[in-house]
Amino acid sequence: MSSNDGNLKFWKKALAVFVPYNSRRRVFLKMVLQLLNHPRQLVYYFRLQKLKRVLYYFNRGGITKVSQILDERLLMGADLRLEVKLKKIINSTQITDFPVLSFPSSATPVVSIIIPVYNQFSYTYICLASIMENSSEVDYEVILADDCSDDLTLQVNDVVKNIRIIRTPKNYGFLKNCNYASSFARGQYILFLNNDTQVQADWLIPMVRLMRENPDIGMTGSKLVYPDGRLQEAGGILWKDGSAWNYGNGSNPALPEFCYVKECDYISGASIMIRTTLWKQLGGFDERFTPAYCEDSDLAFMVRKAGYKVCYQPLSVVIHYEGLSNGVSISEGLKAYQRINQSKFYEKWKNELEKNHKPNGEDVFLARDRSQLKKRILVIDHMVPQYDKDAGARNVFMYTKIFIESGLKVTFLPADYYPYQPYTAQLEQLGVEVLYGNYYFKYWKEWIQENAHFFDYFYVNRPHIAVRYIDLLKQYGNGKLIYYGHDLHYLRERREYEVTGNEELLKSSEHWKILEYQLIEKSDIIYVPSTYEKTVLEQAFPEKVIRSIPIYIYEKMETKKCPNIKKKKNLLFVGGFGHPPNIDAVLWFANEIFPHILISYPDIIWYIVGSKPPQEIMNLQNNNIVIKGFVSDEELHSLYQSCRLVVVPLRYGAGVKGKVIESIYEQCPLITTPVGAEGISTLEGVFVVAAADKSMADTIIQLYNDEDVLQNMMSKSPEYINTYFTKKQVIDVLGLDIGISDQKYN
Repeated sequence: MSSNDGNLKFWKKALAVFVPYNSRRRVFLKMVLQLLNHPRQLVYYFRLQKLKRVLYYFNRGGITKVSQILDERLLMGADLRLEVKLKKIINSTQITDFPVLSFPSSATPVVSIIIPVYNQFSYTYICLASIMENSSEVDYEVILADDCSDDLTLQVNDVVKNIRIIRTPKNYGFLKNCNYASSFARGQYILFLNNDTQVQADWLIPMVRLMRENPDIGMTGSKLVYPDGRLQEAGGILWKDGSAWNYGNGSNPALPEFCYVKECDYISGASIMIRTTLWKQLGGFDERFTPAYCEDSDLAFMVRKAGYKVCYQPLSVVIHYEGLSNGVSISEGLKAYQRINQSKFYEKWKNELEKNHKPNGEDVFLARDRSQLKKRILVIDHMVPQYDKDAGARNVFMYTKIFIESGLKVTFLPADYYPYQPYTAQLEQLGVEVLYGNYYFKYWKEWIQENAHFFDYFYVNRPHIAVRYIDLLKQYGNGKLIYYGHDLHYLRERREYEVTGNEELLKSSEHWKILEYQLIEKSDIIYVPSTYEKTVLEQAFPEKVIRSIPIYIYEKMETKKCPNIKKKKNLLFVGGFGHPPNIDAVLWFANEIFPHILISYPDIIWYIVGSKPPQEIMNLQNNNIVIKGFVSDEELHSLYQSCRLVVVPLRYGAGVKGKVIESIYEQCPLITTPVGAEGISTLEGVFVVAAADKSMADTIIQLYNDEDVLQNMMSKSPEYINTYFTKKQVIDVLGLDIGISDQKYN
């Protein structure tokens, strides 16, 4: 421990003496720190309704609960921040004071950005400038829908080039102006954008990508942020009585709950994108809501009625000066139509609201992403799956995707609460809420206590992780608890003891056995990838539901395609070095087997791929051994294509080996040991099993040059994958416990 760490611990202990945890003094200190960290938010956080909230939680949970609420602000705001860039408004009545903006022109725009305007030219100009600066990855056109402005907007052509200006013959009002301008749009998507907005970097491509990759999404919208950096809205909630919430209003926009793609009831019309064909099919905004307000909520309901989803895209960030044009009072001016149109909206959609929406303020956890209409699953693992670095992470990532594709609402809890990138963002873009950051690190128990009852299923990975959560999940949740152990740790360590003779491993094996068997006793369902381990556990737990499920999940393969063995040469090993059996396998093969192979094939190269190779592995590198370390999926695929034989020389281990299945999928001939082949079928002859002794060298030497045998192994690989490792096989198993259908995979 460094001296700095020691000093820090001393001062923490000293502070705890004078300001004890969960004491009134400590809560007061947190309030002071909150004001020092966020002085601009003093007025917001200490409004009457916020003080009432503190009193409410004090009455419910005492000083401990109030302390947690303050930590929610302090901890979440400390480690997670959204950077926004605010352009300065040019306040001038002279058009010459505005620099010329020249937009790119496109004959076939992907997006038609429609900006409805009525005066407020200074804000319109800055909005246009932000679009030009931040939208380069997409072909777009800008349509300025001018509703009879009488300010500098009349001279916009002098300073803004290559945009289309559509002027109404008379003042139509916001809604009819949008409908009129949309008839001139040429893009595949129409994006309505308020003129009192400033779009942020890379705001447009995430919306387009989301729509392109998900044909069932009809409309999407942006994360709206106030100019001071607070969140304005992360999708909207509509309650049973027709009232609405801007979800997350006033919060830190970088918090995990605001950073995942989700279905929502509606998206505020300040920035919404809809498919042009769908817009025309629906007939645009319903003109019963003229001149404005509730037309965006109504449009979302019409989109859903037409069979499409309405989704929030958090990567599209837009600053919005709310209330600039129409004020904030709903008792006068145009804003008064908000109350009038809310009644119209309720009358139009009251049957839908009664059937599928919650009472006002009830179960916000569900209402925020419409998950009251879905089954919900909480997936827990040691970290966000870095699927290109190890087999376990790839397995977790594949199954998480299956849960999503099967219609489940997925929440992911990584036990280290760290948002590894780009992996966390990839999950969030798939629609997974990932719980990360200092707040969840400190209050994960409280989160489970408050929210476990919302989940139908808990999918917990790895014994050392599952043991931390399983009792709380059973105490506070009613969902089915599924334990997936990847492999039996006790079996792996016992086998390592048998190879090394290390007595400590035998003791550790007994510890793992006790732990794993306790978890199995507490779980409702146990999944293992290995048929061998399934048999072992069934003998120990004859009353338990124990199922074997595929370790990897692939799309169905084309059986007639096969590489040419004549174009392949050299050997390949793939395996992450955070896993001790892989280190042992490589060292043993390098020292005991590979030298004999070099006698017959002196020019052969052995490529070793795997993340985090230790120094003892790096020391093996020479003219015939190439240590590649971590490689991308693309480079790994290229190695599978070029290498003649994959070697998996494991001397100990447990479970199904992902590297074995991956090699078969890549149609690369494979040789492994009985340990490497354990738990999967060897009857099809898609790989060769050799003893983990010096005779393996003779087998490899003979096999390496037998092109007929190697070609035959490759030709059988697709049928093997199609029989054991496709989505169909996975759904057949999951469907027994999670109530999902295999219809889409047949």
